Amino acid sequence: MRDLSRYPFDIRPLNAEDGGGYLISFLDFSECISDGETPTEAIRNGLDALAETIAALEDLGLPIPERDSGGDARSL
Repeated sequence: MRDLSRYPFDIRPLNAEDGGGYLISFLDFSECISDGETPTEAIRNGLDALAETIAALEDLGLPIPERDSGGDARSL
C-alpha cells in the first residue's frame, strides 16, 4: 500500500469568485485536484481524490508516478 501523504502537493486559498475555501493539487498527478472549506478538509479530500486517481491508473494499466524527488511542496 502506498503512503499517499508522501506525495507533494500545493494548497492555496480560493477567492470568493471561485467559491472560497482551499484548492489542493498534486505535483505528480496533474489530473488530481480537490478542495475543502479549510486546509485540513482540502488535504483530507485531496488524499481521497489521490487514492481514486491511483486506483483508476492501476485499472487502466498505466504507470503510477513515484513520489517526486523535488521535495515537498506544501504551501498556503
